[in-house]
Amino acid sequence: MIRNKKQLIGNGKTERTKNARELVLHSLEVALKAVDPKTIVKNKLTLTGSLLEVDKYSFDIDKFTHLYVVGGGKAAGPMSEGLEEILGTNIDEGTVNIPHGSSHKTKIIKLYEASHPLPDQASMEGTKRILNIAEKAQKDDLVICLITGGGSSLMSLPRDGVSLKEKQELTSALLKSGATINEINSVRKHLSSFKGGWLAKKACPATVLNIILSDVVGDPLDTIASGPTVPDQTTFTQAKRVLEKYELWSKSPSSIQKILEDGERGLIQETPKPKDSAFEKVHNVVVGNNRTATLAAYQSLKSYGLNTVLLTATMEGQAKCVGGILASIANEIEVSGNPLRKPAAVVIGGETTVRVVGKGLGGRNQELVLAASLHLKNNLDCAVVVASIGTDGVDGPTDAAGALVDCKTYSRATELGLIPESFLAENDSYNFFSKLGDLIFTGKTGTNVNDISIIVAL
Repeated sequence: MIRNKKQLIGNGKTERTKNARELVLHSLEVALKAVDPKTIVKNKLTLTGSLLEVDKYSFDIDKFTHLYVVGGGKAAGPMSEGLEEILGTNIDEGTVNIPHGSSHKTKIIKLYEASHPLPDQASMEGTKRILNIAEKAQKDDLVICLITGGGSSLMSLPRDGVSLKEKQELTSALLKSGATINEINSVRKHLSSFKGGWLAKKACPATVLNIILSDVVGDPLDTIASGPTVPDQTTFTQAKRVLEKYELWSKSPSSIQKILEDGERGLIQETPKPKDSAFEKVHNVVVGNNRTATLAAYQSLKSYGLNTVLLTATMEGQAKCVGGILASIANEIEVSGNPLRKPAAVVIGGETTVRVVGKGLGGRNQELVLAASLHLKNNLDCAVVVASIGTDGVDGPTDAAGALVDCKTYSRATELGLIPESFLAENDSYNFFSKLGDLIFTGKTGTNVNDISIIVAL
């Protein structure tokens, strides 16, 4: 699953460090396997006769006139495969948007390839097809909606008056600004004809079952894929304030400024809110999330006899700051045996952000561990490893999932004439780790449940 695992282990300078690297990488593979979308769907949903059961809900599919499937996201392809294996010809029609280059195959559900992290024309065309299905659903129909991370870009349909190019440019600026995913999505929802509950509005009065694989810390349903089938808690005013906070308001196109200002004055209808009747027959089930993955990694490391703690599955903050914190935890374990005595492991999940100020190439996980390496540099005799990956296998605009460092990373870099502080200042973590051979490559995993960071100290 980790394509360059042998190389990464071999980069360790001592046997203990190699062992620590191997344990980290194995636990990451276990975590990814635990959130395989197709497996999750097949484990969570059961069909006995005509009774479809998931979580606390039961649906007698024989009582519905039609069963439709819609949705989108990075994990929507394998989820569609799993759902088809369960429901087969009970599905009348379906359209699901998935990333370009996906290799998933379905017979009934049409998989429509679109773009991520920025929407493209295909994103719009696929979303229109989803809305066509939703709008023809009637009160005796069941609509199963597959919602996963990445859906905000893959299911994009700007409001009238906003061009695709304008939305692409604003989304790109927000992604580089250091804004959280919640903040970015509050803007996306108020510039969309699909997100922020509008899909549910179009599907009403049908029954809607949302099968959700969460990529947002804390699993807020209105933020995952920008919440197309759940009530929106944000407002036009909040969306405008996000752009002001990150100094993007004055740089935004006049069309976007007009929509947000008109909405703020009540001239444009707000996104559907919790009391809207469109949500009376909407049911939500989160089938997997970051905690699913981090718990699997925790159990794997513990099974090897390491004193292990799952510290949090809700990590947030600037990547370089979080990297320093993880390094300080590793240092404390090495120096004092607190909070765990060696051999020890710490598992952390969540999602950090990066404020891009340099001209380099990298992602939040690579930046996190690069920052960690600066604080591990004085512990040259230890066997401590810190690794971090995006569970989708794509870290920022790179082809790597993340990267790995140990106590020798800093000295290895300086011996090659590399200055880690300079690479960090330029947000150039990808090129730094490329020169060291410590990028982690998984390829696109087909899942997406935030990031996983692991510390191992032997």
